[in-house]
Amino acid sequence: MEEQPITPHASPVFDADGNLTYVGDDGRRYVVGPIPDSDESSVDRVMELLRSGNTLFNQIEALSSQWLEQVTGAELDRRAALVLLLTTLETALEDTDPDRR
Repeated sequence: MEEQPITPHASPVFDADGNLTYVGDDGRRYVVGPIPDSDESSVDRVMELLRSGNTLFNQIEALSSQWLEQVTGAELDRRAALVLLLTTLETALEDTDPDRR
């Protein structure tokens, strides 16, 4: 059976070990990874940035869902369309990252 991507069900939080985690729509907790060495105030700033981007993330998610619905069909199944979307976004965003040039 093909694995489907997990959609975050709640905003990311830091666990007791300092890992950035979120609860997926399947009810399980996912660990994104440890944050770099930082003090409490920088952790608070990171969390505020994540919260401030929540509305925009929801818009991106809705637009991505619309795109998937539009391009999915007999010639392109949903999984292949999702891989195409994520790969294309990753490539496009890497091209705008000055650290990767």
